[in-house]
Amino acid sequence: MSETTVLKAEKVTRQVSSPEGPLTILQQVDLSIGAGESVALVGPSGAGKSTLLALLAGLDEPSAGRIWLNGAEFTALDEDGRAAVRARHVGFVFQSFHLLPSLTALENVMLPLELAARQGGATGGAATLRTQAAEALEKVGLTARRRHYPRQLSGGEQQRVAIARAFVTRPAVLFADEPTGNLDSATGEKIIQLLFDLNAASGTTLVLVTHDEALARRCTRVIHMDGGRLV
Repeated sequence: MSETTVLKAEKVTRQVSSPEGPLTILQQVDLSIGAGESVALVGPSGAGKSTLLALLAGLDEPSAGRIWLNGAEFTALDEDGRAAVRARHVGFVFQSFHLLPSLTALENVMLPLELAARQGGATGGAATLRTQAAEALEKVGLTARRRHYPRQLSGGEQQRVAIARAFVTRPAVLFADEPTGNLDSATGEKIIQLLFDLNAASGTTLVLVTHDEALARRCTRVIHMDGGRLV
């Protein structure tokens, strides 16, 4: 990897078993993404976008090929090793928010800081982590809602909490899978603006799976996928 390359995939293939035999979801994908880029993965349903996102993030393993993230070769690591890399260098935003219902907004944002601390990637005691989480919520305009539980928040507010949680560790790469999929158009536009404002402020690389044309157009690069290949 070059100094400016933060993500690289080399000949990545993903196959799964099916009653009819092996099913190839990704085929020989080569991809390189630079630091600070914003990249949209677009294509029809079943094209392999979310599968590729999961592989790039180290959430799954390819059947063949190699993947590097921020200098670490995911495909040479076991699950514990991949988890350590994710804790230090990766943030996630999902369509369905994935907030823990029993935790407040502030406590949800603290979770990746606590995980990074266990992995040796964050320092400071509980008070320091709480302050960092509060600052992340302030950046997304939710200071007044920090003690509210997810059920007490609107969809847009929940997604803003999820974005604060994703950015709080200042990751090298933020992965987002349909981040505006469960939101109305007006709220979705606010979330898009927030993602790119934080991207500009932090220099975090964004890799997005989306059917939202407005979101894709905002990215510095659009990668089209079909049939498990880049096209």
